[in-house]
Amino acid sequence: MYYRLHSSFEAEAPLSIVGYDMTAAAAKEVYEKSGIGPDEVNVVELHDCFTANELITYEGLGLTPEGTARENSLKTGDNTYGGRVVTNPSGGLLSKGHPLGATGLAQCAELVWQLRGEAGVRPGGRRQDRPPAQHRPRRRRGRNHVP
Repeated sequence: MYYRLHSSFEAEAPLSIVGYDMTAAAAKEVYEKSGIGPDEVNVVELHDCFTANELITYEGLGLTPEGTARENSLKTGDNTYGGRVVTNPSGGLLSKGHPLGATGLAQCAELVWQLRGEAGVRPGGRRQDRPPAQHRPRRRRGRNHVP
């Protein structure tokens, strides 16, 4: 699945220029092929190089209606533990220093650990003693399993 939409290069709309159209098209195809919708997603690792990019991506993925990411995710806490969808339990790009290439691989690894139920396992096989919501600050770092 590779998307090169003309709107990203020819449109004058800022959202198209930063890839909103590509995100929305890719998400639509993934939802169709997987047989699930955005309401069934409970964890995401997304490219959060800038705050605005994170908000745009929430909307492109259909996690919140267009134009409502700030109100529906940030203000209500729907994007963190105890909310509707946990975003970047790995801590996101900035928590890793954002080394090119390595951050994307780390995000893929985090999702594999989430799907396998291995997230939150510490060296030596020890799990955290407290639930993630009590243990982690708003900007999460490290691995945490999202139920």
